[in-house]
Amino acid sequence: MDANGIDAAPGFRAALAVADAVLYEGYLLYPYRRSSPKNQVRWQFGVLLPEPWARAHGLEGGGVAGSAESWWQQTECLLVAPADAVVHGRVRFLQLRRRTSEERLPDGGHREADRVGEALSFDEAVPRELDVRASVAELRAGEKQLDLRVPGFETVTPLPGSAGRTRWREWPLRARARLSLTPCESSAPDGSALFRLRVRIENAGRGPSPETPREETLRHALIACHTLLTVPGGRFVSLLEPPDWAREAARGCVNAHTYPVLSGDQVVLSSPILLYDNPRVAPESPGDLHDAAEIDEILSLRTLTLTDAEKREARATDPRAAAILDRVEAMTPEDLARLHGATRDPRPAGGPAPWWHPEADASVSPATDVVEVDGTPVRKGSRVRLRPRLRGSDPQDMFLDGRTALVEAVLLDVDGARHLAVTLEDDPAAELNQWYGRYRYFAPEETEPLDGEPA
Repeated sequence: MDANGIDAAPGFRAALAVADAVLYEGYLLYPYRRSSPKNQVRWQFGVLLPEPWARAHGLEGGGVAGSAESWWQQTECLLVAPADAVVHGRVRFLQLRRRTSEERLPDGGHREADRVGEALSFDEAVPRELDVRASVAELRAGEKQLDLRVPGFETVTPLPGSAGRTRWREWPLRARARLSLTPCESSAPDGSALFRLRVRIENAGRGPSPETPREETLRHALIACHTLLTVPGGRFVSLLEPPDWAREAARGCVNAHTYPVLSGDQVVLSSPILLYDNPRVAPESPGDLHDAAEIDEILSLRTLTLTDAEKREARATDPRAAAILDRVEAMTPEDLARLHGATRDPRPAGGPAPWWHPEADASVSPATDVVEVDGTPVRKGSRVRLRPRLRGSDPQDMFLDGRTALVEAVLLDVDGARHLAVTLEDDPAAELNQWYGRYRYFAPEETEPLDGEPA
């Protein structure tokens, strides 16, 4: 693609890193072995099955959830673009590749086997990218349809020692992209035209028969399908936090099995996994573990506990599992320490503090604020006796009735209500909780002051 295309767009690299995580989410889960039950039910997001098979199984589509399977997905987003702009799109998905072990027979022939030595039969997947483009002028004139194809493939590789061979096979895929552009009634504050861009991706394959099990039908599916979009010279508008002038247009966007979020204002990632605008991969993460909902530190430590036999099976299961093991085993104590936690300021450089940040309102100071309880001032350091209310409390708070506590902070919530953060005086872990900032919270009326001055 030319230098003004999708690869050169500001925000594209950040979006691509997240898109790669989406592409392989759930590809293979800890403990990364074929025998693990969780790795025998795979491909859960963004699965577009052949239309006849999907219709026969009642998978007609609808709803934003990418975990609901269908034969199509639809992205609608808002963009501001001049008439001579060009919409660039990249459709990305996984294509299933069947790896079959074949043992060598005495007569020189071969037959399929579940395992030959350390070689296992398993379903791998390979990433595919197909680019589409259309000018704003073309799309204003009517919908543009683009047919997309991925050829089939088959190859055989002998195993070491002539014990057998491995056969890889991919089945051909057919897809269709439909692009359209609709002017919105509202426009940008500078008078620029606002458009609703629709990108619909369909699985255009015809086979297999409706009686075919899902496991085999996945050979003809687009797996983890998602789309990256950019319009050089234009900009996208957030659907999650649209400005006032685009709010009504944003409500009119209909997304099915995928949802578009911004990466900057010139790139959109439409993902089958719901994200927020400007998503990022944590810089501390050493690599993909195929489970973005898991904590990298815990998952890495768990992986280190696998036995040698489990690691051998994982390595034989899939090259990506072997890469995870190699990376985790090479991690230093410093690498693991970086995964333990990080503190980041969410504010843009030089930007104002967000509404919830203590710096946003200088009149609020949890360490020095005072609240009056039964005519007695209560502040950080005050001693109180806990009297949880009988209704509307956490049931566990009932066990704390009558216990004494030390006030650690006086807090104000967004509704203007005050709360006391406390630690129990007779709690052996009180000092540790103070260090971590882990407190129990009570309304002032749920406490009895024991003195008016700090302890």
